[in-house]
Amino acid sequence: MKKEKEIRFLAENLEVRESEHNQENMVVEGYAVVFDSPATHGFTEIIDKNAFNGCDMKDVCLKYNHDDSHLILARTRNNSLRLQIDDKGLFIRAELIDTNSNRDIYKMIQAGLLDKMSFAFTVEEEKWDLASETRTILRIDKLFDVSVVDTPFYDTTSIYARALSTLESEKEKLENFRAKRELLQRKVSLFLKVNELKEEK
Repeated sequence: MKKEKEIRFLAENLEVRESEHNQENMVVEGYAVVFDSPATHGFTEIIDKNAFNGCDMKDVCLKYNHDDSHLILARTRNNSLRLQIDDKGLFIRAELIDTNSNRDIYKMIQAGLLDKMSFAFTVEEEKWDLASETRTILRIDKLFDVSVVDTPFYDTTSIYARALSTLESEKEKLENFRAKRELLQRKVSLFLKVNELKEEK
């Protein structure tokens, strides 16, 4: 089955760092993923702390709003983008090369106009808890990119928000789970009633 590419927006502030060696270097740091932080948008979702074990992160780009038409800001392939998994989540450090578009984005981050991060990925393994309607992402198959974003699709107070198409897909999956659960409950109820009638006879 084809894995669906998903996107999450993070309400975690990006920061700029001045280089010790060169005051003109444009260094950006932040968390693209935060582990074990429930976010609710129709259902609850959690990224497990082991979700990146075995994840394909060979060639990850730093983008602006996941936009393929915008020039890439940094990339792991040339070490301008570095990814580090720690106890909190996926930490990124990027050194932007000196271009007009990078300078504009760097200045907007510096001014606090851009302060959110996002990541695009596919899921290898997930777990649903129907009682609490919680989806836990246990394993991420591939990390495509991390992005500097301006306006999330959903409430910025949420840790993650997702692309509308992906959200609707997960909501549909949840509705199917609910329907199956209700059907099972009706069957159990009917079974118990039949047994009660047999005992009465």
